[in-house]
Amino acid sequence: MTELLKASNLCVGFASRGEKIQAVKNLSFSLHTDQSLGIVGESGSGKSQTVLSIMGLLESNGRATGSVVFDGREILGIDTKALNQIRGKNIGMVFQDPMSALNPYVSIGKQMSGVLKRHTKLNKNERKEMCIEMLDAVKIPRPTQRFDGYSFELSGGMRQRVMIASALVTKPKLLIADEPTTALDVTVQEQILDLLLEMKEKLAMSLILITHDLGVVARSCQKVLVMKDGVEQETGDLEQVFYTPTAEYTKELLAKSKEMSLDTRSSRPTNNQESNITASVNKLSVLFPMPKQTMFSKQEYLRAVDGVSLSVFEGEILGVVGESGSGKSTLAKNILRLVEPTSGTIDLFGSNLAELNKKEMKKARKKMQVVFQDPYSSLNPRMTVFEALAEPLDSFFPGMTQDSIEQDVEDAIIEVGLDANFLGRYPHELSGGQCQRIAIARALMPKPQLLICDEAVSALDASIRSEIIDLLLNIKLKRKLTMIFIAHDLAVVKKICDRVVVMQKGKIVESGKTGDVFYNPKKPYTKKLLEAVPVPDPKTEQQKLVKRMSQQ
Repeated sequence: MTELLKASNLCVGFASRGEKIQAVKNLSFSLHTDQSLGIVGESGSGKSQTVLSIMGLLESNGRATGSVVFDGREILGIDTKALNQIRGKNIGMVFQDPMSALNPYVSIGKQMSGVLKRHTKLNKNERKEMCIEMLDAVKIPRPTQRFDGYSFELSGGMRQRVMIASALVTKPKLLIADEPTTALDVTVQEQILDLLLEMKEKLAMSLILITHDLGVVARSCQKVLVMKDGVEQETGDLEQVFYTPTAEYTKELLAKSKEMSLDTRSSRPTNNQESNITASVNKLSVLFPMPKQTMFSKQEYLRAVDGVSLSVFEGEILGVVGESGSGKSTLAKNILRLVEPTSGTIDLFGSNLAELNKKEMKKARKKMQVVFQDPYSSLNPRMTVFEALAEPLDSFFPGMTQDSIEQDVEDAIIEVGLDANFLGRYPHELSGGQCQRIAIARALMPKPQLLICDEAVSALDASIRSEIIDLLLNIKLKRKLTMIFIAHDLAVVKKICDRVVVMQKGKIVESGKTGDVFYNPKKPYTKKLLEAVPVPDPKTEQQKLVKRMSQQ
């Protein structure tokens, strides 16, 4: 194999408020032709800044020094015009959030064709033909129709396939994928990773995969680079790094990943005793009208929730799992009364939600709160942490004195493992884990009895995810909270939940105690979900890949 990419003494720094922040420090690594490299590390380790410097996509206050040789040519610091001849054509990139990377106002075909128009001499029809061919290669159904469609018409997994097709349409020598599966459920993640490997083989290209999930690396890579605080901790072949790591940080990462793995049986005592019912859902259905094809077409409906019945017992954590579109979040929105049901009833704290007037509903909302997936989106960027935490008190307890508010806010931030120094900061000045702690503290300000966590840890890396789970468990025990925990990460659900409900296409297909569902699943769909979860063990992942290939 020949050397395709070689970085030597790569440094990336940012000028901020008169200071220089060093994001990457004297990093050196190489990548051969037709080789896959996984760059792993926790948030802030410098993974993304490393590849952004290679692509010349650093922010305006960022500067990279050192050397990056691609295909025998130095590309670090070359002018934009020369770099534009390389990126897009010889180096493709897939970003974490396809909805942000794809323009919703421009058709999929036009965006893909733009890459070919810049880098090839193909005519319009030839460009269209090549784009449709690539959409078909990444398994987009009805690629000819999708060519004229828009990204907002697709699911998250389909959008990520379009991103991959756009990056591969010029058949680059190197593909860089930056956290391409973080926000996807396990079955879609499995499909996307298999697709990346399939396209790598088909196009004989090299792959750099950036991720905080060691299970993803075990599934997809041949070589591993471990980073922390911008510094290389360890690099080597996949099995060497996973089975005989030398760096303490690598050992720590592997230990945390295995702790969150489905392979590790949970020893946490669970609340399996049925007690008073906090929430009861009876034959709940939610239908959304679909756009009509013509004025005279029959009105069709999407069944987001279809005849669901369940109970949530006081003091328990109920997990709700399933693929995207299974109805998990719609169910939660109904319990919060953010969406009205088409039919069925919801009883909360002994009252039928549909019968509560506006004043009664406000009292009920004090008892139920929600923590969302993305804390940066759920917190107001113009509010300090203190203002964000004080706002629910102003709304639900208007008679409180300023001294009482300050005391409650300070108690809340200490309860989530931070200190009063954070109260004057804004969300953009916090890490993802810190921001999620603030979001949890805010949800707890009205002293709720029911807390709904909707994908509350899916965007966090393994160690931060583990910290947030331990935090939620401690708060749950301390406050005697009841929780509904919605997630596509089954390893997280296994660690935190007492009971589990598995949803598919709006229906409950399986439910029971966590140990029963995870270790003795009855339904094929549940087994499929569990098998799709990547584990931080290369040999296990290789066996699973061989099994999947034999079944196709």
